[in-house]
Amino acid sequence: MSDVQPPVLSRTHLSRLMKVWRSAGWPCRDPIELDLLAAGLLELAASAHGHETLKLTPQGFDVLVASRQRNLRAMSRHERLVQRVARQLNQGGRLVWTELSLRALVKGDADAPPAALQTSEALPDLALWTQDDLDAGSMPAEPAEPKGTWRMARPDVFSVRHTSVEAYLQPVVHEIKVSRADLLSDLRHAAKRESYQWLCSACYYVFPAGIAQPNEIPQDLGVWVIHGDLDNGRLEQLRPARHAPMTVPFPVWMALAKTTPWRDEAQQDAQALLGEQADEHTNQREL
Repeated sequence: MSDVQPPVLSRTHLSRLMKVWRSAGWPCRDPIELDLLAAGLLELAASAHGHETLKLTPQGFDVLVASRQRNLRAMSRHERLVQRVARQLNQGGRLVWTELSLRALVKGDADAPPAALQTSEALPDLALWTQDDLDAGSMPAEPAEPKGTWRMARPDVFSVRHTSVEAYLQPVVHEIKVSRADLLSDLRHAAKRESYQWLCSACYYVFPAGIAQPNEIPQDLGVWVIHGDLDNGRLEQLRPARHAPMTVPFPVWMALAKTTPWRDEAQQDAQALLGEQADEHTNQREL
């Protein structure tokens, strides 16, 4: 038999291999499954009662391991720690976002509490104004522009509590650093830290253990360190952040409305599997 060239697998094929690896391996009978069976990456196994299930062949297992190793090599140390912190927060019941670009108001006064930046007078309801009011020049004046400078902030990890009560959201920023030079450079920019604090009720720095001591970080910022491996090491809180009660600013709400919360690979695969099962169930009912 001539040698068969390794198949060129798409992300969909690799995702299906992972699903079979994690699940009981019930057949889907779709083209993706057919490709993987033809390539020798999956095989059908029949039980004593005649039920068929799928399992990875040794070649399929090797392909899955190689894909995992490629993904890890492609991810920088910073990205790996971002994913680690996001996973920790997500498992703790928080909604998490990464790589957000958010508008933040910086006053330049490091001692001003973030909550002081959130207040503004609401405009009267224009629907209640009559044409006579408008003709008389009684239009309400726009509120004064808050003093300060708007700048773009890009927190590594932004999260809120999973709640329907706005006062309980407790938005938190976790800024990730993987080298001492990067951490010290960030600490020299007071405006950057202030923009983070304007976005949240608590702000933390996260870095590998040994890079810095808590007393090198401003006292109002919390400190987390990770011990050991960036992907699976133990996260430890060395100092809590100073909490400032606040409501989520409107620009942040708008940014969150346009994005999707972070989900790990297991959640994405589980959601996709549920979707496939629902489609299969629908098709069976139609037949």
